[in-house]
Amino acid sequence: MPRSEIARQSRLWAARWRWYERNSLPWRRAQIHWETMRREAFVRWPVHGNVLEALREGRLSIGPHTLLEPGVWITAPGEAQVRIGEGVFLNMGVMIASQGLVEIGDHCMLANGCFISDASHRYQDQEKPITWQGFESKGPTRIGDNCWLGAHVVITSGVTIGRRCVIGANSVVTKDVEPYTIAVGAPARPVGSTGSAASTP
Repeated sequence: MPRSEIARQSRLWAARWRWYERNSLPWRRAQIHWETMRREAFVRWPVHGNVLEALREGRLSIGPHTLLEPGVWITAPGEAQVRIGEGVFLNMGVMIASQGLVEIGDHCMLANGCFISDASHRYQDQEKPITWQGFESKGPTRIGDNCWLGAHVVITSGVTIGRRCVIGANSVVTKDVEPYTIAVGAPARPVGSTGSAASTP
């Protein structure tokens, strides 16, 4: 292989490394910790996605006493926003992908491997690879206060989950869930109640 080609490939690899591994750079890691400390939140390493840029631009908000466990991945490109409330616990491997707006209320607990997004990949064009077709959205995705999502729950585009809901492990939520509901399955369906507005503070 010619040296010029090796040099070209090396430059391309280095550019990709700087983009995909940018959060591992020590100064960026320190800056992410500084930004979360200012918000009285805490991030355990590693954290993935464009967290630093979104925090600095005000498109990612994280409430006080919120904890991000290792492997949390948050992406909010362009003008997209992610709002995470107070006292939220995001366990290992939680992924949040916003095209417009994803909101998580106060005191929510998301178990390991949950995926929350307000968009999905287009796939209808048979002449174009799926990776080139972009995204479509049904609107913001919102999770109310005091919700518990079990391991590997998926919340899809345009869904609103009311306050004090419990979503069972491995469920896929494709429609709105009323407050104080226990829902399970793929697609998730109501199976019980966590109380009522009158009896639950």
